[in-house]
Amino acid sequence: MNRRKFIAGAAMSGITTVSFANTFVAESSKKEKRYQNGQSPWPICLDTATIRPVKGLEKKVDIAISAGYDAIEPWDSDLAEYEKNGGNLKELGQKIKDAGLFVPSMIGLWGCIPKNEEDFQKSLPATKNRMRMASEIGCTYVQAIPNEVGDNYDLPFVASCYRRLLEMGIKEYNVIPALVFVKMFPLKTMGQAAAVALDANHPQAKIIPDVYHMYISEGGFEGIERLSGDFFAIFQFNDAPNGMDIRDMKDKHRVFPGDGILPLPQILKDLKSTGFKGCISLELYNPEYHKRDLLEVAKTGLQKTLDVIKLAGV
Repeated sequence: MNRRKFIAGAAMSGITTVSFANTFVAESSKKEKRYQNGQSPWPICLDTATIRPVKGLEKKVDIAISAGYDAIEPWDSDLAEYEKNGGNLKELGQKIKDAGLFVPSMIGLWGCIPKNEEDFQKSLPATKNRMRMASEIGCTYVQAIPNEVGDNYDLPFVASCYRRLLEMGIKEYNVIPALVFVKMFPLKTMGQAAAVALDANHPQAKIIPDVYHMYISEGGFEGIERLSGDFFAIFQFNDAPNGMDIRDMKDKHRVFPGDGILPLPQILKDLKSTGFKGCISLELYNPEYHKRDLLEVAKTGLQKTLDVIKLAGV
């Protein structure tokens, strides 16, 4: 082999290797997007139930901004009251955006999946109005709440209802209905919600886990890491109290993250492993917290959430 050609070839090979190495280093050094001054891999959201006694949606938005959240999750009653009092949801959505926050989800589509087709058709006007409000304030998701699905519900029918809600929400309102599960409703566990979402056979079908209902429904937490993070719309966060029988736990007994008995650091590690990129949403209903200064409650909830994230090492 010609010595000059060999040296030239080796040199070119070296350039290629160095170039590849530099590209690899550059790609691997890209940092994932983080929030809360780098403390969290997920944006932290304030569910307005946490500060429910505050009068008026705009004041709740102001608290979320002042407390330092990345997002706010309102309830349909918040939006309806705001409109009733002359408020413009599009303008409020812009105010939220201008403040650097966003609205990942609205709670919720009550009664949107009832027991039979006749009731489903009757529910549509209210469902569509809630979707409209969610769309106008800028929501990505709206929570589909199976509170009227009925005991011994028909899975194929429920899945067909959810699929139709998805098509309606996406095509008509540019919002994605995501399915919740609640211990107090017939559709209680993450597994049951996942079954409905999967059988809906729709590419945007999603569920919304809540660590509290995962615990009190006794469905557990092991299923989290077995699912794709893209299957979760948002992730509702709180803790369960110590020294109380699980059978007696109600929504009002939720406590700040880290103040209870749930294995929250491990839960967040598992959640991170799924590739989940959505919001962690602080959702509390505790009447004892509602007696306090609600801006301080919001700030405390945010800090305690960040403390758990730090413990998780994510």
